[in-house]
Formats: sequence, C-alpha cells, structure tokens
Amino acid sequence: MTVGARLLRTAMAEILPQTPDWREKAETRSVVEDRMTAFEQTGARLLAERLRFERRQGTPVAPPQKRLVFRKIRGEDEVLDLMTRVLDGTLDAHSRDDLARMSAREAAIRHYEDELAHDRSLRDWWRVAALPDGTPVGFVTPARNDYHPVIGYLAVLPEHRGNGYLDEILAEGTRILAAQEVPRIRAAPAP
Repeated sequence: MTVGARLLRTAMAEILPQTPDWREKAETRSVVEDRMTAFEQTGARLLAERLRFERRQGTPVAPPQKRLVFRKIRGEDEVLDLMTRVLDGTLDAHSRDDLARMSAREAAIRHYEDELAHDRSLRDWWRVAALPDGTPVGFVTPARNDYHPVIGYLAVLPEHRGNGYLDEILAEGTRILAAQEVPRIRAAPAP
C-alpha cells in the first residue's frame, strides 16, 4: 500500500462515520455526503459501500453444521482456480470492475498477487469447504493483516450459491482465528 493510500485510509477512518445507518441521521448524512462530494470533485467515484463486521473475543462461534467438510487448500494453483471460478456471476463491485477490463483468470491472479501472496499469515489456516463427497463448494482465507485478524477472502462457487453455505464457511474461518485467542476478528464483505 502506498503512503498516499495509507494516509487517505487513516484520514477517512477519522472523519467518516463507522455506522451503516449514516443515511438515516441528518447530522451524519450531510457530513458523509459533503465528503463524498469533495472526493468526486477530485475525480474520485464511489464504487462500493461496505460494512465492516467484527467479532470480539468471548462471543460464541457457530458450531460446525456437518453439511460441509473443511480441508486445507492444496496450494497456489488450487486457490487460483477457485478464485477464478467464484468470479462467475459475482456481485462484488471491485471484481466486476476488474472483469470489465480483464479475464476472470487475470483478475484472480491480480487479486492473489496483490493481496494473498504477500499475506504473512499461516497458509495452514486457509480452507476449502466441500460436500462430503469432496466436491468443492467454496473457500475462506482466515488471515492477519497489518492491524487485525481478518477473514481475508470468503467465497461460494456459483453452482452452490443460495444454499446457506456462506454462513458455514464464515463460521469455519472464524473458528480458526478464534482458536488463536485474538481480541477481535474483522471482515468487510462484498456487497
């Protein structure tokens, strides 16, 4: 991350409200809209709005549901294949923006190289979620960024969406990080 990006991220964390209901309160709505207008005047454009979720130590973690089995990711090729496949039909604004300019494989490689390849966390934490017969359903990459333990990447393959698997995959990633007795776990899911 560049110095400019870090500066902007730090400034935004200080001046923008951290509540998802900012539109509903006149005092926060005008503050956010004024700042968004200022950004737009510099050529920026709003691409996505995301919520940040946080689990604090001591909060119960959902137990395994037994519909899925979890195993370690077998390596870079497997995670790139899964990342490529999940881009089919994605609703993630950043991924859709990438797909307008490059192939799904190129977007997966770019995301992997820009974020996951440099992750200092244990790759042993990364999990593939599969049906009992071994068919992959999705994956999760529990990690630790420069600030917090995080759910780095969480996805369900297109052919398995709509079955409630996302909750189970998130719970597995949360269990892995909670076992490290960390004070908090953060996630900022795609819209």
